[in-house]
Amino acid sequence: MGDIYTILQSNYVAVGANVNYSRTPYVPVDADSYQGTWSGAYADNTKFTVQVSNVVGFRAKVRYQSGSTVKYQDVLIKDNAFKFGDSKFTLTKIGTAQIKTVMTNPATGGQSLETAYAKQS
Repeated sequence: MGDIYTILQSNYVAVGANVNYSRTPYVPVDADSYQGTWSGAYADNTKFTVQVSNVVGFRAKVRYQSGSTVKYQDVLIKDNAFKFGDSKFTLTKIGTAQIKTVMTNPATGGQSLETAYAKQS
């Protein structure tokens, strides 16, 4: 039983040493730059929308929809970006955002990273 704890402890230390912590503080963002409905499509023409609302300081509420998938989440905005579910939203310029999403193939279980751009409306 002692071996298990030793392995866990050594892995915990190894993983902890490799974590890249951002030292950038959370700062209030311009709500108008993020708030609204963002629409786009992935390379396979699957359409998605990201609705960003209640932007206060660096906090916001997000609703993501792609096909039958709908996700709601409270997010923290930092360095012009936030993560929600399996996706990351990055404001690239006013009115345009890059959305990176990890897609899982239900038949094979294989995963791929899809990158798309969304426009604010």
